[in-house]
Amino acid sequence: MAFQIKDIDESRAPLLDHLIELRTRLVRSVIALVVAFAVCLYFADPILGFLVQPLKDAFPEGEGQLIFTELPEIFFVELKVALFAGFMASFPIIANQLWAFVAPGLYAREKKAFLPFLIATPVLFIGGAALAYYVVMPTAFLFFLGYGGETGGLSVQALPSAGRYLNLVMQFILAFGMTFLLPVLLMLLHRAGIVTRAQLAAARRYVVVGVVALAAIVTPPDPGSQVILAVPLLLLFEGSLLLMLLQERTMRAKPDKDSVDEASPVEPEADKSGSE
Repeated sequence: MAFQIKDIDESRAPLLDHLIELRTRLVRSVIALVVAFAVCLYFADPILGFLVQPLKDAFPEGEGQLIFTELPEIFFVELKVALFAGFMASFPIIANQLWAFVAPGLYAREKKAFLPFLIATPVLFIGGAALAYYVVMPTAFLFFLGYGGETGGLSVQALPSAGRYLNLVMQFILAFGMTFLLPVLLMLLHRAGIVTRAQLAAARRYVVVGVVALAAIVTPPDPGSQVILAVPLLLLFEGSLLLMLLQERTMRAKPDKDSVDEASPVEPEADKSGSE
């Protein structure tokens, strides 16, 4: 049987029922987050080791280290790691609960319109986070560690703090993951009729300037990471324009098809009684 999306639910639940359902969805989301946080807290050391790996690879063999300047710093670092990883792990459940609450109030065409964006959002976010972890962070750390050596006869060594390093890693991952959602935002604005493809194409030069400025703000002040973020964002912008063009062609073709169906005459049935 083919997959079908039902039209808007034929229910007229009072406001109290909607609030009760909202509370249920929120409780389930919080439970999922708490369970994921507890599991990630148990595995906080391996997760932190995974996040530390780019810095370890940037140091010469056997020279890398993390320090902490306050006694409870490592404890709070592990809590941050567990909360960060727990939110990432429980996000599909949270998004599912949000969709389950919103979907009954949408028409079938609206559900079909939003489903691609729901699927594209985690894919693009994971893609941006992976680019930050596997490409940008190693490049940036090599750039920063290159300033070590000797100055004025004194040895200059990098002694990164565990808490500050974790904040930097979270900044990288969240910045790249969120900025990679640019196509989703543009497509939603286009589908809502707020912007058109022609308007975005005409503002391309301003978009380039804005993307470069955004890359300079959300990344550390090294040119390598800024370029690595700006180039994919510009490619995603051009890809969004292409998707908008295909969407506009589809929307133009659909009314033409409907008008042809309405204009086609229906042949009357032969009068069998008269022919006999």
